[in-house]
Amino acid sequence: MLDFRSVTKRFGSVTAVDRVTFSVPTGQMLGIIGRSGAGKSTLLKMTNRLSAPSNGEISWDGRSVSALKGRDLLAWRAECAMIFQQFNLVPRLDVLTNVMLGRLNGMGTVKSLFKLFSEADRRAALVALDRLDIAQTALQQAGTLSGGQQQRVAIARALVQQPKIILADEPIASLDPLNAKLVMDALKRINREEGITVISNLHTLDTARQYCERIVGMSQGAVVFEGGPDDLTTDAARAIYGAGEEFDEAATSTSIDGRPSPEAPAEPARETPKVVGL
Repeated sequence: MLDFRSVTKRFGSVTAVDRVTFSVPTGQMLGIIGRSGAGKSTLLKMTNRLSAPSNGEISWDGRSVSALKGRDLLAWRAECAMIFQQFNLVPRLDVLTNVMLGRLNGMGTVKSLFKLFSEADRRAALVALDRLDIAQTALQQAGTLSGGQQQRVAIARALVQQPKIILADEPIASLDPLNAKLVMDALKRINREEGITVISNLHTLDTARQYCERIVGMSQGAVVFEGGPDDLTTDAARAIYGAGEEFDEAATSTSIDGRPSPEAPAEPARETPKVVGL
């Protein structure tokens, strides 16, 4: 269980995340939605401890993440893999090496400095690439791949960390609809087959409904909605996005033909929603 308890992040006089409290059961795929600036990315960076909370506590299975330092913090970042909107690959390195970089947190200092990867590391990287149907790109420079391929390389890099949690920060925001489906299908498959908790920040309502078991809506740093996909009504979306009657969620759609992907998950069980401020 990943727990957020009154988690707050301030940058000077600006409160980016405001007393956020919710829990994520192990193995769940959770979507976080909201406008740009709602605090979604800041929340994920605090979870991975790329940023420290100003107040409150984040814990994993009863262990405080907020208090981790040194080697314990490096170990947590290995367990809590991060996928970014802009992929964060090294363009001039080949794909295989980019994936093996996911092993660095688990290596000794000398091996990390000189990137002394083992044969086991190479095998793990190739297996991860094969799972994502891009093993054929292993020897290409990462910068020569399409955006969708690069994001799948980033997912493969996260997989070789053998994480317990994958945090995906706007993983499809810069992708076309077809590649967006491929990336979200890959994340759902990993969630379903490996039992890895996946938390993904998303802009699009249809994507959140199709792939996520549970959805959290944020506005101005605070949680204003919690519920299942069916509970994310147009009225709830208006509250999350701060929009009036003119709000048209079709403008956020990433669908190609209005039909779910063949690999999309079955409809999840409905949960009791929690809407604040409607």
